[in-house]
Amino acid sequence: MNDDVQLLQYILIAILFCVSAVFALSPLKPETKTSLTLNIYGPNSDGSYNYNYETGNGIHVQEEGQIVKTENGKEDIVHVQGSFSYPNPDGKSVALSYVADENGFQPKGDHLPTTPKIPSGILKALEYIAQHPEEDNL
Repeated sequence: MNDDVQLLQYILIAILFCVSAVFALSPLKPETKTSLTLNIYGPNSDGSYNYNYETGNGIHVQEEGQIVKTENGKEDIVHVQGSFSYPNPDGKSVALSYVADENGFQPKGDHLPTTPKIPSGILKALEYIAQHPEEDNL
């Protein structure tokens, strides 16, 4: 468990580094004032943590994580969920939420590409195949 807590500490340090990089690399107009509201809770003794921050240029980020047992109860995994949003160059807000767990990183956002619809001809073929399993042995 100590290795997990240490890993979470490294993650939080990396996050702080990224926040610093955002400010260092953001193009700011001379009259623009930059502010940062940052809250970090953890890592706690159980491995959980929570952080959020908001910048003066419209970036909002929040994330929480905890160590949980896998379904078989034999392994610990880090379960993370969070979100962030930022204004695009047109001023519209871009938002993304995510979960990261034993199933990998799972992002959700209106700006992400979506899977196209399956053409009707393919659907009919799949239905036919499902209805005629005896022809699979030919």
